[in-house]
Amino acid sequence: MEILNKLKNLDAYPKINEDFHTRTFSGGVVTVISSIIILFLFISETRLFLYSATETKLIVDTSRGERLRVNFDITFPSIACTLLSVDTVDISGEQHHDIRHDIIKKRLDHLGNVIEARQGGIGAPKIEKPLQKHGGRLAHNEAYCGTCYGAETSDDQCCNSCEEVREAYQKKGWAMSNVDLIDQCSREGFVQKVKEEDGEGCNIHGFLDVNKVAGNFHFSPGKSFHHSGINLHDLLAFQKERYNISHKINKLSFGKEFPGVVNPLDGAQWKQGGSSGMYQYFIKVVPTIYSDIRGHKIHSNQFSVTEHFRDENVHPKPLAGVYFYYDFSPIKVIFTEENKSFLHFLTQLCAIIGGVFTVSGIIDAFIYHGNRTIKKKRELGKYR
Repeated sequence: MEILNKLKNLDAYPKINEDFHTRTFSGGVVTVISSIIILFLFISETRLFLYSATETKLIVDTSRGERLRVNFDITFPSIACTLLSVDTVDISGEQHHDIRHDIIKKRLDHLGNVIEARQGGIGAPKIEKPLQKHGGRLAHNEAYCGTCYGAETSDDQCCNSCEEVREAYQKKGWAMSNVDLIDQCSREGFVQKVKEEDGEGCNIHGFLDVNKVAGNFHFSPGKSFHHSGINLHDLLAFQKERYNISHKINKLSFGKEFPGVVNPLDGAQWKQGGSSGMYQYFIKVVPTIYSDIRGHKIHSNQFSVTEHFRDENVHPKPLAGVYFYYDFSPIKVIFTEENKSFLHFLTQLCAIIGGVFTVSGIIDAFIYHGNRTIKKKRELGKYR
């Protein structure tokens, strides 16, 4: 019993007889308001506990030899699909012209409606008996081996398409002065295709796989054919606005999507006002790793961008097109999802309840004692 009595003396919460309790209207108002505040903070803290938070960390990017995937979806309302090409160049010296794999082109009418969708390329009709390497026409049961018009590098080389003839000429350093005289090109109907697409636009989407070094990729009207030495001025004249590089970027991203990513060029568009030229986007790519609550990692990228337009009237005259120049930040960002511990959650709840009750008690005491003071002064006739 002596131990129990000593334990009773340690009670930090002495009880007051209910007969000495005084309940007031102001105390009831403070109690209701404080209860609402506690409930609101309790719900808010519970949501924070149930949903994971994201921690951000910055480290130096030491990765090497990686590849970068560029996803794009861009609409050119005034450039025909046949003339629109995609090229890539990087500082390592790797170049790719008129890229066609993993790319889909959609022909658009003047209202933006899709006319036709096809894999990048011309895809034109063929004639029944094309010209053979030996100089004659394709005979019955004879295998087709098209001539390279003197640009062959070996006796068994065949050029069965206009693209293969262009590549053979390019390796020789020759220019194709008249595309209509090339049997493969005429057979594929390139010139006719340009005429048919007069006044059309093009939506081009897909992805590029490039080295993770500084470089650029660009979209231009017929630039790939300039590399082969073909003069396109007559062909481009079939379009009413032959160098109109107005465009809308529906989607542009580097790598995989991850929660919370913001791609600043999604939905961006530019309309050509006067003369044509080169529209440039300078992009700073930031390598990013996103790790979810289960530990799954997504290796991706974020980027920032600035824009610039070079008028065709400057010297040297720029090649018309839309150019994306990208470079990499030496800093890598790591986002990590994590949940708060249950003990931390309990600590926050105790702090909320205790803090609100303490502040409410102070406010209630201030109101109660203030009212009592005013009443006493009135009773003594000192307050009017």
